[in-house]
Amino acid sequence: MVDNRNGGCSSGCVGPLSSSNGTVCIDTFRVLDSCRDRDCFEDVKILVTAEGQNVLDNSCNIRVIDTEILWVNIALNEVAFNDGFFQVTIKTFVKLTLEGCMGKTRGTVFEGLAVIQKVVILFGGEGNVSTFRSDGNNSFCAGPKSCHAGNTLPTAIVDIIDPIALSSKVVDCSCQCGYCCCSCTEIPEAVSRCFCGPLVECDRGNNLFVSLGIFSVIRIVRPAQILVNGTDFTVPDKECVEAEQDDPCRLFRSLAFPVRQFTGIECDETRNEPTGRQSRGCCGNKN
Repeated sequence: MVDNRNGGCSSGCVGPLSSSNGTVCIDTFRVLDSCRDRDCFEDVKILVTAEGQNVLDNSCNIRVIDTEILWVNIALNEVAFNDGFFQVTIKTFVKLTLEGCMGKTRGTVFEGLAVIQKVVILFGGEGNVSTFRSDGNNSFCAGPKSCHAGNTLPTAIVDIIDPIALSSKVVDCSCQCGYCCCSCTEIPEAVSRCFCGPLVECDRGNNLFVSLGIFSVIRIVRPAQILVNGTDFTVPDKECVEAEQDDPCRLFRSLAFPVRQFTGIECDETRNEPTGRQSRGCCGNKN
């Protein structure tokens, strides 16, 4: 039975690694197509609660304090007459924290929801293989959880950051202009629970429209087996640093400044220099 073990690949691939380098076969996802975008969604209608609607109707000025992406729904459909290409429909639910001026000196904070949608076409390849995976249930007599073995569609992945509020305006409800792709009844329950009260439709009073800028990266992946070079796990040479109870500031001063948290730039701590094409200037010292 031991002789039946196989590394999974025939091109010089080995099984368990020895002390020397070797080529191993990994089961991962291969990116077939991807794109990046900077979208500007103008005049997105904001759904608010009853409290927020009261602020809209009685406020002389509205501003956006913060934005937060609550959820992104991704739908994948094959493109007719164009084999291997897929339409990716992305619906993004954005929570906005807003403030309205209720008089000369008093500001009232309330929340709203923006729903925006975009569609892209990407190549996802073709596949007719049904994949089954063990789920930890070792019973031979256990039945299937589903009558279907899964489909041959690829997987769409969206990387997105919280949007930037570019502008806002309040208009009368009689004006139906602006971008809005769904009503309150179409909001998922999990999204609605993120607000202090139920979202309402504006039948009288004012509507709020906000323009949002969003950066995103979209990619389509499929399972793949890839050969990579690998080595055995090595025990780290670096010893753990114990905090000194009598001088906690000394330990703090010995830590490297977290440049990446401020700029997103990778820093080579050994050379104290930035890495990557976008890096300019020095990373700063540890003091």
